[in-house]
Amino acid sequence: MTVLTRFEPFREISALDRMNRLFRASFHEADRDNSPTSSTFAPAVDVYEDEHTVTLKIEVAGIDEKDIDVRVENNTLTVHGERKIEKEEKEENYRRVERQYGSFTRTFTLPTTVDTESVSATYDKGVLKIALPKKAEAKPKQIKVNAGSEKSIESNTTEAKGPSKAA
Repeated sequence: MTVLTRFEPFREISALDRMNRLFRASFHEADRDNSPTSSTFAPAVDVYEDEHTVTLKIEVAGIDEKDIDVRVENNTLTVHGERKIEKEEKEENYRRVERQYGSFTRTFTLPTTVDTESVSATYDKGVLKIALPKKAEAKPKQIKVNAGSEKSIESNTTEAKGPSKAA
């Protein structure tokens, strides 16, 4: 004898929801999202270039310059830092925490046109500015265009050759 069972497509979805709650509880995701003390973040970076330099501006407000490390190795620029909580307060006093705290690392592959020996960094008003000067051979060169037609260029070259043969 065959038994008919009613098909309920949403039964599996509710089972998945229970699995998600189980994973969240075991990894304490809810606590981690609301904690002002432990997080990893990536500060915003603006990159722009002119004919002489590539410049990075990294927004690191609230981080002391002593907590920022800038390194260049093998055509890779690495910026590492840490934003610490300003003063100790109990978590229950917070109503909302939107600023992110913790450490960050940003890594950039540098173009071969950058002179890695001349990299400089300045920190002012919460913005880290890294100047990456270009190598001399990578800078654009302006070529002077002579006015006149090709005939005048040819006559100049023949005149230059002429006197040298006569002398």
